[in-house]
Amino acid sequence: MKVAYIFTTQGHTVSYKLGKMILPQLEEKAHGVEVVGMFFFEDNNYVLVKNDPIGERLAKVAKEQNILLMGCDQCCYERNIDEKLVDGATIGCFPNLYSALSGNMPDQIITL
Repeated sequence: MKVAYIFTTQGHTVSYKLGKMILPQLEEKAHGVEVVGMFFFEDNNYVLVKNDPIGERLAKVAKEQNILLMGCDQCCYERNIDEKLVDGATIGCFPNLYSALSGNMPDQIITL
């Protein structure tokens, strides 16, 4: 099964659920499903900034496992981080997300 994650909830969603649960499982190739994409909203985009420990680990896994990393364009522009993202991460809106995933469609989309 293929899944995509959308990180929209503020708080510790990215640092805890991604950083301590999902990412370690991906690194160990023990997540149980194929992750094809991750889309980030609001302050969750800060994890995609270069030199963020979680972001750098995520960028490495994304490259190895062909996972799309995309930040909400307006959220990134508003935070002035659009030019500071980890290697391989991009920005866009839902039409860009749909297009980017069209060649590797998820079976399920999970919003956290």
